[in-house]
Amino acid sequence: MRAVTEISNNHEFSMRIRKVLQGTLMPFIAILIALAIGAVILIAANFNPLQAYQAMYLGAFADFSSFTEVLLDATPLICIGVGLAVAFRCGIWNIGGEGQFYAGAVTGTAIALYAPALPGWILLPLVLVGGAAGGALWAMLAGYLKTRFGANEVVTTVMLNYVAIIATSYLVSGPMIEPRGTYPQTAQIPDGARLPLIMPPTRLNLGFIIALLLAVGLYLLIFKSSTGYAIRAVGINPEAAHYAGIQVKKNILLAMAISGGAAGLGGAMQIAGVTYRLFQQISPGFGFTAIAVSLLVNNNPLGIILAGILFGGLSTGARLMQMNAGVPAVLVNVIQGLVILSVVAFGAYRILTMEREE
Repeated sequence: MRAVTEISNNHEFSMRIRKVLQGTLMPFIAILIALAIGAVILIAANFNPLQAYQAMYLGAFADFSSFTEVLLDATPLICIGVGLAVAFRCGIWNIGGEGQFYAGAVTGTAIALYAPALPGWILLPLVLVGGAAGGALWAMLAGYLKTRFGANEVVTTVMLNYVAIIATSYLVSGPMIEPRGTYPQTAQIPDGARLPLIMPPTRLNLGFIIALLLAVGLYLLIFKSSTGYAIRAVGINPEAAHYAGIQVKKNILLAMAISGGAAGLGGAMQIAGVTYRLFQQISPGFGFTAIAVSLLVNNNPLGIILAGILFGGLSTGARLMQMNAGVPAVLVNVIQGLVILSVVAFGAYRILTMEREE
């Protein structure tokens, strides 16, 4: 009997070690593998990978000013990432963070431009709340299609991404185009709708602090509240959750609303704190990168803060790698894509492994 107990304890210990390795070590191995493949591609294109990666590192972490740019790029990734974590924890594959980001950016810009007379202490919160509401409603559309008709959320959220991007292009080229009508963009938002800088003369603004608070708030919601427990229960086993008295459809809609709201908030903050106007391509792919950000830390909102900063560093450094090392933009995009693909593949492998063990 004692021998059986010892074997069971050893098995549990080995399983814990394995989970720790999967949760901490393997994500970084995935990134290193992607960078190694990128190095091979750079060599094949007659570029020195050591110089290229050195330029990437120095571009992101050479000095404090560079690091604030990393935090600026990390802000939308954290917002979208923590929102996706809520949906993923509910078992909903929300691939629509990009479209929800656009929906929030459009809504926030519209409020700022069409209510400029409001005082800043009213206008700025309205912009942020409106952006969150726009993203939430956009995500809930996919949630409704799933709960009402059983539509696959991967398909609907991806399709809604394109709808949001194309709709934004139409708006900035037509109804919301700047008064001069020269470029496909809106007029600049008023000063009262802009997020204050927190470390001038750098561009880092209050949005980064809001993103941190959002991550902490959603961590407490998911892991320290009854609502979060219900969301996670639906994600683990919807049928068991239903028999336990949990309203599955309600929690799916709630998870999608929270997920889209966080992405929409990120879109509104990008307008209010960085660009000050809406463009055709306001996002360089934040919504897709945020999927990797969330999966990298197993959908833990607190871990997403660090993962967002890591990917923000990769994004900022990649721009400097292009300028300082002369690496073409196409190769820079390939390396960034390899990192995202590697992390997503790792996340999928981890999920499949956990399902087999259960």
